[in-house]
Amino acid sequence: MLFTAVLAVVVTAGVIVAVILLRPGAPAPADDLQPPVPDAAPSAPGVSCGHSACREVGAMTVGGVPVVLLADEAGKQGSIRFGADTVFPLIINDLGVTLKGDSLRCVDGATPVCLVRGDVSGGSTGEVFVARGGIWRDTGKPYLSDAGTIALNDVTADGIADVIVVRHECPGAQSGSARCQAAPVLAEVYDVARGSVGCTRRYTAPSELRGWPDVRLSRADLRACP
Repeated sequence: MLFTAVLAVVVTAGVIVAVILLRPGAPAPADDLQPPVPDAAPSAPGVSCGHSACREVGAMTVGGVPVVLLADEAGKQGSIRFGADTVFPLIINDLGVTLKGDSLRCVDGATPVCLVRGDVSGGSTGEVFVARGGIWRDTGKPYLSDAGTIALNDVTADGIADVIVVRHECPGAQSGSARCQAAPVLAEVYDVARGSVGCTRRYTAPSELRGWPDVRLSRADLRACP
C-alpha cells in the first residue's frame, strides 16, 4: 500500500512538471533571457564642438574631397572635417567667433585652400587650411579683420588662393575704436606659405573694393603696405 502511494505521488509530480515545461509562454532558462551581444560598431572619428552635439553648418567639395564645417547650436565652438576621418578643432573657437552658413569657403587649385571665417566683436576672424600632397593641414595662424571681410582669391596668379584681409588703416589708434572705424580701409594679401605680399591703396569704405564682400584683386592692385 505504501509503495502504491509513493508511486502515485511521483507520477503526479512528473505530470505537473511536464505541463509547466510544455505550456505556451513558459519562462525560458535564465541563460536564454540574456540579449545577444551586437557586433562592435566602428568608432567614429573624434569631433569636438564644445559641450554640445555637433551640427553641420556648411559643406563644400574641393579637390574631390568633401569638406564639412561643424559647430554647436550657438556657432561658438566648431571643427572642420576633411574626407571621412581628418578632423581639426578650430583655433578661432577661443576668439569669440560665431560660425554661420557662409563661414566655409574653399578654392581648388594646385594647392586646395579652405577658409573658415566668422564674426567676432568688432570685425571677423578666419582660419586657413591647406592641402599639400593630399594631406590637409591647419596653417596655425588666425587672420583678423576689423572691417569684417576675409576672403580667398588667387591674387598672385600662382594657382594657389591667397588670403585677403580688409582692415582699417589707423596708425596710433586702437583697433575697433571709434577713431579707427572711421579711418580709410585697405586690403592686405597673404600668401598661405610666405605671409604678406602687399596691400591695396586706401579706400573710404570696404564696399569700394572690387567684388566686395568676396573681394577680387590682382597683383597689379598691390603695393608695399604702409
